[in-house]
Amino acid sequence: MDLRRLGWTGSLAADLPAGTVPARVARVDRGAAEVITADGPRRVRFGARVRRAAAADPVALPCVGDWAALAPLPAEDVAGDGFELAEVLPRRTAIVRGGVARPSRGGLSGDSTGQVLAANVDVVFVAEPARHGPDPANLGRIERLLALAWESGGTPVVLITKADLAGDALPGLLEEVARTAPGVDVHAVAARAGEGVAAVRGHIGGSRTAVVLGPSGAGKSTLVNALAGEEVMPTRQVRARDGRGRHTTVHRELIPLPGGGLIIDTPGIRRVGLYETGEGVDRVFAEVDELAAGCRFSDCAHESEPGCAVLAAIESGELPPRRLESWRKLRREAEWMASRTDARLRGEQARRWKVITKAMRGRNRP
Repeated sequence: MDLRRLGWTGSLAADLPAGTVPARVARVDRGAAEVITADGPRRVRFGARVRRAAAADPVALPCVGDWAALAPLPAEDVAGDGFELAEVLPRRTAIVRGGVARPSRGGLSGDSTGQVLAANVDVVFVAEPARHGPDPANLGRIERLLALAWESGGTPVVLITKADLAGDALPGLLEEVARTAPGVDVHAVAARAGEGVAAVRGHIGGSRTAVVLGPSGAGKSTLVNALAGEEVMPTRQVRARDGRGRHTTVHRELIPLPGGGLIIDTPGIRRVGLYETGEGVDRVFAEVDELAAGCRFSDCAHESEPGCAVLAAIESGELPPRRLESWRKLRREAEWMASRTDARLRGEQARRWKVITKAMRGRNRP
């Protein structure tokens, strides 16, 4: 196989250690991975260096979409198809979900950490069903996944799946989603009927890699099968009473598509926690930041300050109250996550709580 079809580039070749073979990770199991090399697929185990790095930081664990260096095993070692995964090459992009529990050495719950869902992805499809049982599309979940997508370095695209279930409400839903996702392409998709699949395919081609993120039951695997032109991922019906999926897809997998491009199918995401936060939240709520530029005070919190342009936009109907509430929630979470890795912010929070605690103690004194 020509690895350039999988996204192999000259910059990756420059990072490849001498004496190793390049491979792209297609699937990860415990301590091993299925990879694609120029000679075809292989199953390899993780080398000692990779295991040590992952033990120190789970984000360093090889994941689907990674480019890896395979090192030959000694002749007497027949495990791993003659090679081991010796090193993960630098990631161009990475979708990292935060809030994943990391067990402590004693076996109890430890600190939360990050989990890489996919690496070296060009396009992030955010899949949200038009209806999830009795519930309409979840705009808050779309916002969270968009923040994750923007932070990854990939380009997000929102897909309203199972669009045929929306009926006459579909145009209004698409307008509402478009306001929720400023600057992002939004497509209606009914994959079983083939509707909207061509628009999705238009975002993939050549050696570009896409990933589909969304809740269980959103029709992600059905869409992947439609793009592949055959059933490469199993699918099942959602529960009729609540529209919930049943996690038919239990692992992430990289699938080369006929005609070029690759797509990564993923299990349904129940919890979407932010990890590293830069401009992701700001890009999701671009209209809030634009309005904030017109506030009287530069540090306006948009609570009750006089001359607040954001609150004025809510009163006029220009900005839905739900958007401001979502902005506040994700900003608080972003600041909390940043404080976990930023010593200065941790110090500021500690001093703030010290002042609050001292004030509370003063009030309680007789």
